[in-house]
Amino acid sequence: MSGPAYETVDTEVLVLGAGGAGLRGAIAAAEAGARVLIVCKSLLGKAHTVMAEGGVAAAMHNVAYQDSWEVHFADTMKGGKLINDWRMAEIHAKESPERVLELERWGAVFDRTWQGRIHQRPFGAHTYPRLAHIGDRTGLELIRTLQDRAVHTDGVDVHMEVTVFKLVKSEGRIAGALAYRRSDGALILYRCAALVLASGGAGKMYRVTSNSWESTGDGTALAYDAGATLRDMEMVQFHPTGMVWPAGVRGILVTEGVRGEGGVLRNKDGERFMERYDRDRMELSSRDVVARAINSEVLAGRGTPHDGAFLDITHRKPEFIKSKLPSMYEQFLKLANVDITKQPMEVAPTIHYAMGGVRVDAETGESTVPGLYAAGEVASGLHGANRLGGNSLSDLLVFGKRAGDAAGAAAKSNQGAANARIDDVEVEEAIAELLAPLERAAGENPFKLQAEIQDVMSAHAPIVRDSPGLDAGLQKILELGARARTCGTGGSNTLEFNPGWHTAIDLRSMLVNAEALLRSALERKESRGAHARSDYPKTDDDLTSVNYVVEKSTDGMKVRAEPRPPMPTYLAEAVQRSYARYTPEATE
Repeated sequence: MSGPAYETVDTEVLVLGAGGAGLRGAIAAAEAGARVLIVCKSLLGKAHTVMAEGGVAAAMHNVAYQDSWEVHFADTMKGGKLINDWRMAEIHAKESPERVLELERWGAVFDRTWQGRIHQRPFGAHTYPRLAHIGDRTGLELIRTLQDRAVHTDGVDVHMEVTVFKLVKSEGRIAGALAYRRSDGALILYRCAALVLASGGAGKMYRVTSNSWESTGDGTALAYDAGATLRDMEMVQFHPTGMVWPAGVRGILVTEGVRGEGGVLRNKDGERFMERYDRDRMELSSRDVVARAINSEVLAGRGTPHDGAFLDITHRKPEFIKSKLPSMYEQFLKLANVDITKQPMEVAPTIHYAMGGVRVDAETGESTVPGLYAAGEVASGLHGANRLGGNSLSDLLVFGKRAGDAAGAAAKSNQGAANARIDDVEVEEAIAELLAPLERAAGENPFKLQAEIQDVMSAHAPIVRDSPGLDAGLQKILELGARARTCGTGGSNTLEFNPGWHTAIDLRSMLVNAEALLRSALERKESRGAHARSDYPKTDDDLTSVNYVVEKSTDGMKVRAEPRPPMPTYLAEAVQRSYARYTPEATE
């Protein structure tokens, strides 16, 4: 007997996600001649990309004439503690300037130097001022520009407010995706010749995060379920500065641009404490260092009233602050009743970005599953153990284009036949699994389970981790996974906009990401970048050439160490020159 009815939609390239990576990938695939369909979980224009406020990193040497792609490459590798995919870092550093200029040609309005060039501001762990910016609204301008370009590109269509539940394959190759429309629960089977994942990160598995509700790690979970390899899943970034008060706004991002424009961090005693942790770069140290510094001050009893630090830019003129940081000025005035031209901001670390994700080929963005591509935060490799501020926007421009180019080319070749046969039984089994929570409306409450996942990750995979905590967290996540299999919808069995059902589906993604993070963190027995362990406080040089990858097996999730090929001599020399210029000294 056949299962519930579903609509079938055909396209050549299916793009999951409408942030910067998805939009840039869609434009590239369409320009390659493919018919492209963008599917997004929320609305077009609403993406985590807008949280990248401070700027887009590119060695354009408009402010610092001595900047070059080699220095940008070296900064990226050093920031990532050398476990980055060096080829991705090389491509990124070389191609970022052209992608920024392309954005300008498409209508992005950047701030200017007195000479009329695109202005570039300093940012943490970048040797030179390198971030092209539009005040503190760079991500928003990037999305606006790409969205305008995409909707005016022939062959691009968009389906909004659709959640993808499962990727389907034919003869080992991606052939489509099963999804449902959030408004009415209608089922959709998308058939495609190539698929680009651009769905962002998994910040919502933590209690305090800059991420919006959509960021439940769907892309990594979909790829894992389809047999793709994940990489560096232990590496999640705590942005040093999120709002902490009032409680309703906790976690909302405070851009690194505040520190780039001269903001200083002080503890409750008014002490500029970064001198203790990186006396050379101070507030412009890398994000992992600054986040742990604030955490250390709080643990030492020197934290602010709401367990954070004060970020003070009141020494700059009010006109300067309002022109350079207009969003921050409005954000604090409206949400916290704080005038940042007169009062310091109270901030604390917030989960912001996943360095880990789907392992991809540096040149094409293709995963280990044929026909499946990934770009942006959902992909791994470029950032290694810690992402430098501003590299996320240039990442999605560079690798969004490359993934779109490759997917478009595959779709137009015999490599990706759009009419590949999809197994009807596989689709019906997936539909039964998707609809199962509706049949047990009074089962485990999905909202309660989501809150428990967030509590477990916040408590057991914090800024500084240890083996007992990670072990305990893993056991709790596995128990939550078992409970989620009997999850209901919170009482409603309607298909029409049903938040309980939607949350029950999100739990699957959150649990995959949480388990992968905890298992990988247990395996990496050292401290490196964003992954700090109190029981292994030192960096192990032997692990510099190792990434931990996650794979699906018949026995469940497996983590293994994967050696990485050495850098070519010309790139290794660029890194060595960078270390000769500057070696940070942490005194505490």
